Amino acid sequence: MSQDILINWAPQETRVAVVEQGAVQEVHLERTLERGLVGNIYLGKVSRVLPGMQSAFIDIGLDRAAFLHVADLMPNITAKHAAPKDRASSAGEGSAEGGGKMLTPDPVQPIERQIFEGQALMVQVLKDPIGSKGARLTAQISIAGRLLVFLPQDNHIGVSQKIPAAQREALRQRLLALTAMPDGSVAGGFILRTNAEDATDEEMGEDIAYLRKTWQRIKEASSRQPPATVLHVDLNLMQRVLRDLVGAQTQSIRIDSREQFGLLQAFAAEFMPDTARKLQLYTGERPIFDLFNIDEEITRALSRRVDLKSGGYLVIDQTEALTTVDVNTGGFVGARNFDDTVFRTNLEAAQAIARQLRLRNLGGIVIVDFIDMVREDHRDAVLTEFRKQLSRDRVKTMTGGFSQLGLVEMTRKRTRESLAHMLSEQCPACSGKGVVKTARSLCYDILREILREARAFSPREFRVVASPRVVELFLDEESAHLAGLSDFIGKPISLQAESSMTQEQYDIVLL
Repeated sequence: MSQDILINWAPQETRVAVVEQGAVQEVHLERTLERGLVGNIYLGKVSRVLPGMQSAFIDIGLDRAAFLHVADLMPNITAKHAAPKDRASSAGEGSAEGGGKMLTPDPVQPIERQIFEGQALMVQVLKDPIGSKGARLTAQISIAGRLLVFLPQDNHIGVSQKIPAAQREALRQRLLALTAMPDGSVAGGFILRTNAEDATDEEMGEDIAYLRKTWQRIKEASSRQPPATVLHVDLNLMQRVLRDLVGAQTQSIRIDSREQFGLLQAFAAEFMPDTARKLQLYTGERPIFDLFNIDEEITRALSRRVDLKSGGYLVIDQTEALTTVDVNTGGFVGARNFDDTVFRTNLEAAQAIARQLRLRNLGGIVIVDFIDMVREDHRDAVLTEFRKQLSRDRVKTMTGGFSQLGLVEMTRKRTRESLAHMLSEQCPACSGKGVVKTARSLCYDILREILREARAFSPREFRVVASPRVVELFLDEESAHLAGLSDFIGKPISLQAESSMTQEQYDIVLL
């Protein structure tokens, strides 16, 4: 499937859209003042060790302390080096196959025996801070290059499992020969990424030299810098696009900034010459994102409702714990009978849901409520189509079958904020609930509050400061209740409208 990548650059924000067959599949954003932290390496300081959770909080200079689990502290806990698999994943690969001998797991040492408060520790960010959670860290450093992932604290040589099994051992032997030192020892581990399947020894050698040079700079900085400082910053969004998103199916990479085009050309020429040929400077009069109505797609991606071509629609609700997707037939009546209508709607929904997960970058637990289907073959076909569409996702997904309640549960790995969290914030009027109390409910809340205050204090006058709509209701339909309360407490009650207040905000001033 052919693919085009559009890059819209501005000093304050870089936006990238991945388009396939005219439809936007992914949107990536990076703001100069809000750059993600995944891949950054810090010299952290252990601020607190939690033996009960076998974890620790690490100060890396952010507002919130970052989180480190004992499994991310010890590099050789599991057999066959499961830890490097995870690190390859964080660098852009799904997993790696060692191809060597099986390793006997070492016993896990409690975290309190490995680190102590106040200790300086080199760590790398696995997950950005999300919501109220701090960043997730690992002490198992990995540095991603164009073709390889470097594991400087390990001697493991692995190959991505996305490469056919028949080729892995030959590639591993080539990589082993390239990384061996003159005395035959191996200085650091490497995982060969998927896009290195057809790489030459010269290309891999250049990547090895670049990664080792980068690690040397990091080590030197760690000996000079104080704790809670950054030692290495990962590539910016445009560079990561060239490294991670471009493939054989990519037809063009268009960018609308002449300066950034030149910088990307230089970067690509040094690290990925084949990609450099696909770079194009966009000079059209229309904004580059207008070519495929990408801004409209982004606006729709912030909406709860997604309309389907058949007349059905999805309702997507995102919470901190999980995301729910509800499928509805809507006005779709084109099929010959109701079963066919439901089946066709669910098939279209399966394709749309997979796309929306990528477009909105929704992660964590996802619950999909397809329309109930009576026939077993229909359920199997919808589930097969759903899994097929999810297989196109660059991010790891896991999907279960239909539950007894007719729901499909799935997970999608979450490494950064969703599109909605990046572009929007909680509504100040409803605080994220989606509803606000009625003006009449607020009036009665205020009357009860005045009565409570009158029993505790004896001011000269009570003044109600509230939104114009609440004050208007007090002056009209609720005026008799307000006057009755004033007579009961024996104090005057005045009203003051404040246009800056939301409907649920009010204040009672004692004068």
